[in-house]
Amino acid sequence: MLQALRFLGWPLLTGVLLALLIIQHYPHWVGLPSQDVELRQAPLHSRNQQGPASYADAVTIASPAVANLYTTKFANKPAHPLFEDPQFRKFFGDNLPKQRRMESSLGSAVIMSHEGYLLTNNHVTAGADQIVVALKDGRETLARVIGSDPETDLAVLKIDLQDLPAITLGRSDNIRIGDVSLAIGNPFGVGQTVTMGIISATGRNQLGLNTYEDFIQTDAAINPGNSGGALVDAYGNLVGINTAIFSKSGGSQGIGFAIPIKLALEVMQAIIEHGQVIRGWLGIEVQPLTPDLAESFGLKGRPGIVVAGIYRDGPAAKAGLQPGDLIFSIDGEAAGDGRRSMNQVARTRPGEKISIEVMRNGKPMTLTAEIGVRPPANGG
Repeated sequence: MLQALRFLGWPLLTGVLLALLIIQHYPHWVGLPSQDVELRQAPLHSRNQQGPASYADAVTIASPAVANLYTTKFANKPAHPLFEDPQFRKFFGDNLPKQRRMESSLGSAVIMSHEGYLLTNNHVTAGADQIVVALKDGRETLARVIGSDPETDLAVLKIDLQDLPAITLGRSDNIRIGDVSLAIGNPFGVGQTVTMGIISATGRNQLGLNTYEDFIQTDAAINPGNSGGALVDAYGNLVGINTAIFSKSGGSQGIGFAIPIKLALEVMQAIIEHGQVIRGWLGIEVQPLTPDLAESFGLKGRPGIVVAGIYRDGPAAKAGLQPGDLIFSIDGEAAGDGRRSMNQVARTRPGEKISIEVMRNGKPMTLTAEIGVRPPANGG
C-alpha cells in the first residue's frame, strides 16, 4: 500500500496542481465564471490623425464675411421725471414737453452674398431707426431691412457696397455632436472676436425662445453682441446663425444656441422673394398624448397628438376636426410630436390638401384639409 502511494503520489500531486492552474486561468472550462476583465485598447494613431494645432485658416476664410452691427433707436422720453407723475398729468394732460433720446445696441451679421444680402437676428434690428454695418476691412455703410421673421428670430438686411466678401455655406444637417465649432461676432462691442468649442447638441427645441426652434447647441463662448454672428465649422463654412445664450449672469456659461443654416437659408430666400415667410396653417392647438391619456384611449404605446383647440373657420374646422380628436398621422407622416407635426404643416404650401388620420370616440377616420396661410403670432 505504501509502495502504491509512493508510486502514485507524484502524479496525483502534479494533476491537482495542474487542475488548480487550469481553474485559475480558464475557469469557464469547468463551468466557473471568468475573473478576467476584457478591456478595449485604442489603436496607435499616426501624427497626421491628430487635430490641427490652429484654426487660423478657417477664421481667415470666414471672418471677412462677418460684420458688426450698430443699431440706433430714437425714443421720445419725458423732459423731466416729474412729468410722469399721475397727479401732474391729471392737471396738465398728455401734451407735455418731450425730448428725443437715442438708444444704441450692438450685434453681428453675416454677409451671405456678393450682392449685399446679410442675415442677422430679428431681435437685433427690431424697431431700429438706423442700422450701421461695419465690415472687417474698415468700411461702414447703412443697411436697410428687407424683411424679418420673428417666428425664427431672423432678419435679412441689404447693403450697397462693391467687392463684398461672402461666406461659404456648410451643411448644418451633416454636423455631428463633437464637431469643432467657431463663433465669430462682436461681443460687448469690443470688435470682431472668435471663440472655439464643439457642437454640444442638435435639434434643441422647447426652449421658449422662438415659435419654430431647431437649435444647434454649442459651448463656444457666445456673449451679448454675438447675436446674428456666424457659427462656422473647422473649415470656415457657415453652419449656423448665433442667436441666444442660456445664462443666469448674462455672460457665457458654455450653453449657446444657433439657428441651423439650412433653416436660416429657407427663411432668407422666402423673405427676398416674398418679403415675408409664408407658412402653412391648420388652425389647431395640440397637446402630447401622455401615457395616462393613451391608456384612457386604449392605445398604450401608440404615438399620437391630441387636438386641444380649433380656430373658428380655420382649415381644420372646415375639414371637420374636433377638439378631443386623436391625430395619428398628417399626410402619411406619424404625428408623435406636436411641435414636429406643426412644423411639418408650416412647411406645407398653402392651398395644398393633406390627409389626416384621426380617431374619434374609438373610431378611426381619415379627413382631408386644405392648408391655409398662417396668420402672424397664431397657433399651429
